[in-house]
Amino acid sequence: MSRYVAREVAFKLVFEYVFSNNKDFEFLDELCEENKIEQEKGYVLDVYNGVIAHYDELIESISQLSHGFAINRIYKVDLAIMLVAIYEMTYIKSIPHKVSINEALELAKKYSTEKSGKFINGILANFTGE
Repeated sequence: MSRYVAREVAFKLVFEYVFSNNKDFEFLDELCEENKIEQEKGYVLDVYNGVIAHYDELIESISQLSHGFAINRIYKVDLAIMLVAIYEMTYIKSIPHKVSINEALELAKKYSTEKSGKFINGILANFTGE
């Protein structure tokens, strides 16, 4: 359960970054403390810093797979969810793609629209991670 909560914290941080374009380590510390995930803080930092470091590359991957949707038309919640999942699928080899996709869909159920799960699943299922 703590990895799911850590992924949710990473998603929230990435979501904020999508809007602000700034790292917010105070928010990171606050979320980690609030969610009692100190043992998973390394994962959160890896994903947060990794998404930011590879942001343009990850956005390009999503853009190539989102036929008919300009990246600026994708709901920001969905974009943040996919950024986390595609980062995991590309750079964290210890997490199976299926797990990244399933967890992304769980986040979509909790934070996004009814139709978002299908859209996110379509993008992630077609992502090869190579």
